[in-house]
Amino acid sequence: MHVIIAPKARDDVASILTWTEANFGPKILKRYARLLARAIEEIGENPECRGSIHRPEIAVNCRTYHLYFSRNSSGVPMHRIRNSRQLLLYRVMESNVVELGRVLHDSMDFDANLPDEYRNIAD
Repeated sequence: MHVIIAPKARDDVASILTWTEANFGPKILKRYARLLARAIEEIGENPECRGSIHRPEIAVNCRTYHLYFSRNSSGVPMHRIRNSRQLLLYRVMESNVVELGRVLHDSMDFDANLPDEYRNIAD
């Protein structure tokens, strides 16, 4: 499947990586970037992969996928992120298109951070 990354999701990734580098340094930045990339690849390969949750209460065709589920496939054991707190908020748009709408901290209010495009469908 083809993954489209929405502008807000791109901003989320940039903010997460900037914060990670500032707080943990360049080595952890590389690891976290690899984890994010792998998680995005995995939802592109199979939007209903292990760990993906259908979230109709958020929006039509909406799913979430916690980065936790990609940690074992994102590098050698000593170079993995063990405790990620982000999740991917996405939806399957067409048979071959996945749209990544946001990358959110798992403690965030999803409704308050829902992309406008998702909200229009949900309302």
